[in-house]
Amino acid sequence: MRRLVFCLSLMSLTLSGILAMGAPVYGEPIAKQLFGKMKSPAPLSARAIGSYARGCLSGGAMLPISGPGWEAMKLWRNRNWGHPQLVKYLERFATEAQTIDGWPGLLIGDLAQPRGGPMLTGHKSHQSGLDADIWYRPKPAEPLSKSERADSWSIKLADTYGRKVITENWKPGYVKLLKRAASYPETARIFVHPAVKRALCEGAGSDRAWLRKIRPWWSHNYHFHVRLKCPSGYSGCANQPAPPVGDGCGKQITYWMKKLEAGEKWSKTKPKKPKKPKKPKKELRVADLPKSCRAVLNAGPGAVSAAASGAAAPLPARRPAIAAAAQSSTARASTAKANKDASLPRLKGLTAAPLPTRKPQ
Repeated sequence: MRRLVFCLSLMSLTLSGILAMGAPVYGEPIAKQLFGKMKSPAPLSARAIGSYARGCLSGGAMLPISGPGWEAMKLWRNRNWGHPQLVKYLERFATEAQTIDGWPGLLIGDLAQPRGGPMLTGHKSHQSGLDADIWYRPKPAEPLSKSERADSWSIKLADTYGRKVITENWKPGYVKLLKRAASYPETARIFVHPAVKRALCEGAGSDRAWLRKIRPWWSHNYHFHVRLKCPSGYSGCANQPAPPVGDGCGKQITYWMKKLEAGEKWSKTKPKKPKKPKKPKKELRVADLPKSCRAVLNAGPGAVSAAASGAAAPLPARRPAIAAAAQSSTARASTAKANKDASLPRLKGLTAAPLPTRKPQ
């Protein structure tokens, strides 16, 4: 009996320790549901917290809706927020691309939510305030109306599995534009469609060092995705490993052309309905993010409810047989102890169930 009581006590202490360390708990709030509700930034010092795909943002800054060389798009999403360094970068890039390179101006899509974090729809990254999508469509000369910002779309430079850019949409100016975006020291990498990377390799000329930062990736045929390095002097922000050395225009392009070809074949032969239903994707919960993200959610106006502060939701109900067995063994241990321990008045009067006889060892 003493051994049973000791084991139960040890299990209780172990569980308490796990909860104290902030380990994920069943029923923790789904992170995107909380961060997606935030309408304003956390009134804290500016920090990019965690990684690009598992983090949050404090002290976020809003990219102005309009500027001399840019327009912010899809404002109803409320994703024109970022680390102040990202906003500064976009303003400088837009201005210099227009005044130096002759680009008409930038149409800027999603940055991050006011407090970063996972989004209800779309991106897996864009969580720490250091990512921005820039449309391939140039900014029009006339100011955009509210409906145009909400309903307009970019132009397509390549088909989903295309191995070459669409000739009628491609312009030599894209080489200058992407080179300008990659030229700043704070730029970590830029994601483009593999066909766009191929066209940049062909049109780059002798200066090719900047091509190292241009990384081919799926989609990105309507926009390019700029990612900045973590701001210096702040801890808690995780950089992505640097791109491989070289311009990425040899074997890497060949590799991606084969992947695109295989993807196109698969798209034509895949069954319309999967044979087995897909398993639901694992959702990031608040406990999966850096601990500082709780403070970001709870800071200032618009703070979330106490559910985000670490309180776990009730555990799911056990199956009847298992629950009854567990309850029975726990009751026997508790009542047996109650008969000997006067410090447990709430158990007085209970009659202990007879313990089963054990075979001699």
